[in-house]
Amino acid sequence: MAQKVVSVTILAGHKKLLFEKPHVLSRIFMSIRALTDDTVWHQSRISFDDAMFHRYFVLDGPGKYFEAKGEGISQGDVWILNASDASLLYTATEILA
Repeated sequence: MAQKVVSVTILAGHKKLLFEKPHVLSRIFMSIRALTDDTVWHQSRISFDDAMFHRYFVLDGPGKYFEAKGEGISQGDVWILNASDASLLYTATEILA
């Protein structure tokens, strides 16, 4: 079992690869959180194995949090795009088993 914790600041309009596709172990848990004021709506997009963001999950509103666990979780690369007009700090956790 392995755990990876990442904290990264992403400039407005930029994207970053948060987690690479696991090659030996399988991803069993993943969470991503945008650390911003709850009253400000900064949009972020999460994409699974799609660096061009043709399909994505939106983090917006007061929640700004994504979590997945179990066997059906994506095993590909995990990308995040800061679609807001401000730089944002993200924290992310991945557990492999």
